[in-house]
Amino acid sequence: MKDYMVRATAADGRIRAFAAYTKNTVETARTAHNTSPVVTAALGRLLTAGLMMGSMMKGEKDLLTLKINGDGPVKTLLVTADSRGNVKGYPGEPCVLLPANSVGKLDVAGAVGAGTLTVIKDMGMKEPYSGTCELATGEIAEDITYYFASSEQTPASVGLGVLMTRENTVNVAGGFIIQVMPDISEETVEALEQSLSQVKSVTALLEQGMTPEDLLDMILGGLNLEILDMMPVRFECGCSRERVSKALALLGKDEIDSIVEGGEPIEVKCHFCNTAYVFEPDEVAKIKGGM
Repeated sequence: MKDYMVRATAADGRIRAFAAYTKNTVETARTAHNTSPVVTAALGRLLTAGLMMGSMMKGEKDLLTLKINGDGPVKTLLVTADSRGNVKGYPGEPCVLLPANSVGKLDVAGAVGAGTLTVIKDMGMKEPYSGTCELATGEIAEDITYYFASSEQTPASVGLGVLMTRENTVNVAGGFIIQVMPDISEETVEALEQSLSQVKSVTALLEQGMTPEDLLDMILGGLNLEILDMMPVRFECGCSRERVSKALALLGKDEIDSIVEGGEPIEVKCHFCNTAYVFEPDEVAKIKGGM
């Protein structure tokens, strides 16, 4: 199955919903950063959330950033997504090895630890919107749910999951976000809560072959679910040699002079995709000449 996301409404527009299948997106991130299974799960959950939250923005140039700072061994997770289904991200520490948690699953909460989740929305205004909240559990889905309630005053239910194979590649990945509007009735909320209580594991449902549409139908099928659109999603960095050279130019003349005089090539890696760009001293000198 190719990676994609669906957007929908239910209960005559009083519920809006998003669901995504992101196996290949998460596997691309795992390969790029050579992440251990628990870091793959943590980063994959945040990538999936970023894709769905990015699609909530309107403008083509709008950007969403999710940043988790925790006191666990992974330290940091950072994800950036746009409104067109593109996402990228990286962990502070790619290789974390922890025993399974109390229910025998990857200990994402242990890897993340206690800390904060910051959401930044750059919508072309003078200053981007930024909201920060404490991590609720470190399990990512619960933390996103708490962010919606505390920072945006929007009740939501978030389900995210990444299941690994025995070879430590990504088997399935995906998730959903269900948001309720202020004028929703108590009867509809009760029906929604009843449906959500049946969803025990996102990855188990995806492994059974359920699609994003199936996930939403399971949760909202009895509430006049209407699929609005579908879009492909992907891990897309967008870095280039030209962009990296512009970043080098920001080092300043003294530091560039030091690199040129050293006579050795330098390697610059992109944080988001780990692509390495090598610049010979004469290339660095040309960068200096353009300053």
